[in-house]
Amino acid sequence: MAKHRLTKRLGELLIEHNVITSEQLESVLQKQQREGGRIGAVMVQMGILSELELLGFVAEQLDLPLLDLNKIDINPQAVKLLSEVYARRHRALVIDADDEHATVVLSDPADLDTQDAIANLLAPRQVTLAVAPQSQLFNLYDQLYRRTDDIAHLAEQLQGENAPRRVVAESLGLDDNDATVAKLLLSLFEDALQVGASDIHIEPDKALLRFRMRIDGLLQETVLKELNIAPALVSRLKIMAGLDIAERRLPQDGRFALTIKDSALDVRIATMPVQYGEAVVMRLLDQSQGIRTLDDAGMPPALLTVFRRKLASPNGIILVTGPTGSGKTTTLYGALTELNTPERKIITAEDPVEYQMSRVNQVQVNVKAGLTFASILRTSLRQDPDVLLIGEMRDQETAEIAMRGALTGHLVLSTLHTNDAPSSAVRLMNMGVPGYLVASTLKGVLAQRLVRRLCEYCKQPHQLSQSEEQFLRYLAPDIQVQPQFYHGVGCASCNHTGAKGRKGVYEWLEINRAMADTLREQDIEGFNRLVAADQRYITLAHAALKLAQAGEIALSEVLRLSEWLD
Repeated sequence: MAKHRLTKRLGELLIEHNVITSEQLESVLQKQQREGGRIGAVMVQMGILSELELLGFVAEQLDLPLLDLNKIDINPQAVKLLSEVYARRHRALVIDADDEHATVVLSDPADLDTQDAIANLLAPRQVTLAVAPQSQLFNLYDQLYRRTDDIAHLAEQLQGENAPRRVVAESLGLDDNDATVAKLLLSLFEDALQVGASDIHIEPDKALLRFRMRIDGLLQETVLKELNIAPALVSRLKIMAGLDIAERRLPQDGRFALTIKDSALDVRIATMPVQYGEAVVMRLLDQSQGIRTLDDAGMPPALLTVFRRKLASPNGIILVTGPTGSGKTTTLYGALTELNTPERKIITAEDPVEYQMSRVNQVQVNVKAGLTFASILRTSLRQDPDVLLIGEMRDQETAEIAMRGALTGHLVLSTLHTNDAPSSAVRLMNMGVPGYLVASTLKGVLAQRLVRRLCEYCKQPHQLSQSEEQFLRYLAPDIQVQPQFYHGVGCASCNHTGAKGRKGVYEWLEINRAMADTLREQDIEGFNRLVAADQRYITLAHAALKLAQAGEIALSEVLRLSEWLD
């Protein structure tokens, strides 16, 4: 590999090419002397140059290409030529290779020690260098260096260790293979945390074992042939969650906490007997991320203003509705964060308590002990609260107690499983709650969904199909000029899915006096007519369409959302 070195010090070159001034360089050198670090990194930190500007200059001086890693094809087999430890240490990534050559991307190509180390690690291949931003490299490390190989290797190792004694060992919760089981589960959790999975599924099948992770709302699958390791994994997880390892015929629920790479992970586990063993689903909550505020939720500014105004009400009920996994709890915790002041007493009834909040009295539902939502709510009303949060309105008793609490001067927040905001009021009455109670207490309903956000690096203009054009004319017949829509073609940044991350879609319905009157009379048709005529009410489908028109999501996500609503 030919050595690529700068002819002069970086600072001198930048001054010589009028990129920075001598005064700026002096301030950078003073900061570097005080705090340490590379001169380029200090410049970026001080805002004198952006990372791309600095890298572009260095790449030009060294006659190396500056790459956008999100827009090139990366050979996953080539990546493995450099272990994750060395890749992160040297800020390097092998993007392509054969038996004789390797192309390596560096974030600091002027570092000769790094060049030597990479050449030695990849010898006897001839190394060709390129340059890319460090931020892109670190984003790709998490996706390219998955733990799937480790998981497969540990599963194979576990299958071969003392298999005949497995049943006796499991019944005691002890096993000679315990260390291997622990390593396998650790790799599984590390992989899930690395890719931002919200759930892990362990599913035994007839001749194989499936690990599936829910990433951005969709499941991604890893299949192992070592089916007989499933009992050992399930037993270990049951021990961690304090469940009965001898009980395999009934479902069990539990939770445990662990720390993975400095991240505090809270895991909710549910087991279920299936045809070929026990299936396990684990919901992962990263406590180290903290509670998201309403500002982080991504609500449209106008909707957020109205929602905050309702949160300031001294009494009444505000509902957040949507299916499982739509972000209802996250929104409610964000609301509690704003309401959580020394002047207010807040009591919550949750199943389970997902995030711990200081100054908030959080009560965990325990049905076996008789501690239901309704019983917690009755007791809470005698505790002089200002705000009550009910994890979910599951029955008539809970709903009626909550509404009577709202009538007596309390602000009540809760969730409900309905498709949209208008059907929430109808759902309450179908549960047996009198219409006059709903009319007197319900202030507003926020319906929400999570949709996949388009990858910024690979989204391209999308030509509508005939069915999509028909859907668009049905949903928005008043559109005069057809907007430009986009779709994701897939790249390294989004793991070739075309989508990266999720975004909330919101629908807000504020109950006005006329609507309340129809609810009091239990006039459902009249209520729906008033909702449809309300100029401020924007449906979930139309809210999603606005995001698609803005190029944030694909039109296919709007179609998928509309199917949920049908």
